[in-house]
Amino acid sequence: MTSAPHGDASCSECPIRYRAVCAHCEGDELQRLEDIKFYRSYEAGQPIVWEGDRMDFVGSIVSGVATLTQTLEDGRTQMVGLLLPSDFLGRPGRDRAAYNATATTRVTLCCFRRRPFDDLMRKTPHIAHRLLEMTLDELDAAREWMLLLGRKTAREKIASFIAIIARREASLHKRQPGGRMELELPLTREAMADYLGLTLETVSRQVSALKRDGVIQLQGKRGVILPDFARLVEESGDDSDGGWLG
Repeated sequence: MTSAPHGDASCSECPIRYRAVCAHCEGDELQRLEDIKFYRSYEAGQPIVWEGDRMDFVGSIVSGVATLTQTLEDGRTQMVGLLLPSDFLGRPGRDRAAYNATATTRVTLCCFRRRPFDDLMRKTPHIAHRLLEMTLDELDAAREWMLLLGRKTAREKIASFIAIIARREASLHKRQPGGRMELELPLTREAMADYLGLTLETVSRQVSALKRDGVIQLQGKRGVILPDFARLVEESGDDSDGGWLG
C-alpha cells in the first residue's frame, strides 16, 4: 500500500466525481471534503483491510477493482461482492470492517478520515442523501444477486456477470451500453467461479460456448469484445435495461 500526498488531485477533476459519494456536492461542501481526503494505492493481490480490523477511514474506489470476502469460523472464505470504480468502502459510524477487501487489480482509493467524515455527513445533507442512494443501490444489487445465484443457469450467470461489467464501464463514461463494446474483466476465471458459485471447468466451458456462438470474442487474458450488447443481455435472462451495477 502506498500513500499519495494530500491534494494531488482535485475533487472537481475526479473521474468518478458524478457517481461517488460527493456527486451532489458543490463549492464549500467539496472544499470540506478536500480538507479531509487522502489517497492510497494498492497493488493486485494486496489486502486493503481485514475483516474485524479497526477502520480509521472510509473511501471511494477511484480506479481498479477489489473483492469483498467473508471468513467462516472454520477458515473457509466466500466472495460476497465486488468494489468497482465509484463504489464506497466502509460504513460511517462503524469502526470495524465487516469484510476482507483485497485489490484484484491496481486500486486507487480516495479516502476520508472516518470521524471528520461522520461529522461532515451529519452537517451536509447532500452527502447523507447520496450515501443513502448508494446504500439502496447496494441493497437492490444484493437482491438481484440472490436471484442470479439461485435461479439462473451457468450460461446465464456468465452472461449476466459480463453484462454487469459492461454496464458499469459504460456508465463511467456517461454512455448507455449498447452495440459493440470492449471491456476488461476484473476477475480471473477462477475468481469468477468462486463469485458465481460455479466450478472453474464450468466457467471455462460456458465462456467457450459464448465465444463459439458469437456472443463474445476474447482478446488476451481478460479482454472481451461484445459484437452486440443486446445479444449478451438476451443470453443473461435479463430485460434490456436490467443489471444491478448500471
